[in-house]
Amino acid sequence: MLQIESRLSKQGGNKHDFLVHFADDENQHDVFEKIMSNLKPVVKNVGKHGGEKVPWFPRTIEDLDRFADRLMECGAELDADHPGFTDKVYRVRRKEFADIAIKYRHYDEIPTVEYTDEEVKTWGVIFNKVTKLFPTHACKEFNDIFPELVRECDYRPDSIPQIGKVSRFLKRKTGFTLRPVAGLLSSRDFLAGLAFRVFHSTQYVRHSSMPMFTPEPDVCHELIGHVPLFADPEFARFSQKIGLLSLGLSDEYVQKLANLYLFTVEFGLCRQNGDLKVYGAAILSSFGELQHSIESKECERRPFDPEKACVQECPLSKLQPVYFVAKSFEDAKKKLESWALNIPRPFHVHYNPYTESVEVIDKKEQLLEIISDLKSQIDNLHDIVEV
Repeated sequence: MLQIESRLSKQGGNKHDFLVHFADDENQHDVFEKIMSNLKPVVKNVGKHGGEKVPWFPRTIEDLDRFADRLMECGAELDADHPGFTDKVYRVRRKEFADIAIKYRHYDEIPTVEYTDEEVKTWGVIFNKVTKLFPTHACKEFNDIFPELVRECDYRPDSIPQIGKVSRFLKRKTGFTLRPVAGLLSSRDFLAGLAFRVFHSTQYVRHSSMPMFTPEPDVCHELIGHVPLFADPEFARFSQKIGLLSLGLSDEYVQKLANLYLFTVEFGLCRQNGDLKVYGAAILSSFGELQHSIESKECERRPFDPEKACVQECPLSKLQPVYFVAKSFEDAKKKLESWALNIPRPFHVHYNPYTESVEVIDKKEQLLEIISDLKSQIDNLHDIVEV
């Protein structure tokens, strides 16, 4: 058994629903069936989900609603070592944010949040610290976008931007949108969102007692670290590529892709004009990690190699001992695509931006239709050039 979750049943009363995740192990099939048999006499209903050769994955952007409350950790419930665990006021506040995210459905307006003075102060401490290092430590693409966010999305130390407004900004720039999330999703669910150019973003703020540390993503990390580069077309394509590659993969390969995501989108470094620069969101939203990744002699910086990065350990509770350095987003994308050729998946997928859906390509006719559409777009662009 990997995980167990419980929640109040939608049937009301004092009834509860339980969701249990088991490892995908064919050798344990008989044990699983015995568990199911023993449960049937003592529960109202028991069913099995999953176990297919090809794991379920969302086909339309609305399908992302199906795992809105399927959290791996945190949300309204905090671990005992969380900075806010003993703070009753903070825990109530976290539940408010969790309720917003769990109730949210695609096409809803993202609710506006009235942040408290304490939350804004925590944001301000982080904002003021990290922005001092951006001109010298952040990559060019990040520094090109950040002033636009200051102008258009109220990025400033005395106010926390609303993710609804930021989402509309990203939609205009690259088609990416933000979606409220209550806590940490599984790697499979989170990466699936990227396939639709959807980034699951928290709205809560880390505990004020430790403004420079958070055990899980918070809105400071999302808005300062992630958002600027999701507004860059090349980076947006790179991020979506990781998401599309994850759809329908085995747990083993999803974990490898999750590691690649961590060592690129979260902790990625690159070379620009011969200088080492940061493009990873976890670094960009952390003053200590910004200094450590560029200046420290206590860490190792290796050329980006997907084969090695996909199995590299990535500790999240301390400064990284190893970083991978890409030549550029485009170079990282090419290397990722080359590595992905060896992924065992019995089908291919194609994202249709008109319908915001993922199409499974398993017939020649489907491929010819996509090629025809692309040819039409190229012809239109060629006509513009000729004019």
